[in-house]
Amino acid sequence: MTKKEFAERMDSLLKPVRKEYGFTQEKMAAVLGISKKTLVDIEKGRRTLGWTGAAAFAAVCGASGILQEEFGGEMADLVAALAFADAVPRYPKTMGGKVWWREVTREGGFRIQQNILSGHYRLLDREDCRVMASFERECVEKCLVELLSTELY
Repeated sequence: MTKKEFAERMDSLLKPVRKEYGFTQEKMAAVLGISKKTLVDIEKGRRTLGWTGAAAFAAVCGASGILQEEFGGEMADLVAALAFADAVPRYPKTMGGKVWWREVTREGGFRIQQNILSGHYRLLDREDCRVMASFERECVEKCLVELLSTELY
C-alpha cells in the first residue's frame, strides 16, 4: 500500500466514520481542520484528503471500529509504516502482536509479523520493540538478515 492508496481508502471511509461518530459534516470538518465544502467534496469523490489529511484523520479517529476492521487495529502503526517507508526510526516497545498480527518467522530472538488486515509487516526485537515496518516483506527480511549479521544484537 502506498500513501496515495491509503489516502484514497481513507477518503472512501470518511463518511461512514463520520456517521459512526455521530458528527454532522460541519462538526467533522471542524474536527479535521478543513472547511465543510472540502469535506463535502471529499465525501462526493471530487477531492482527496491527501496523505497528510488521511494521516490526521487516522490519528483523530483511530478508535473507529470501521477503520480498525478495514486496516487491522492500531491506525498509528499503519501510518508509521507508510510514513517511515524510506527511513528506519527507533520505535518504542509494542505489545508483541497479541492482536491483529500473525507471526511470519522467528530467528535469533527477532520476529517478523504481518498485520492480518492491512498486510504490512514489522520486525520486532527480543523486547518486542519494533525495529522497522514495511509493506514489503523482502525489506523486513533484509533488515533481519543485516541485524543477525552484526554484533549489535
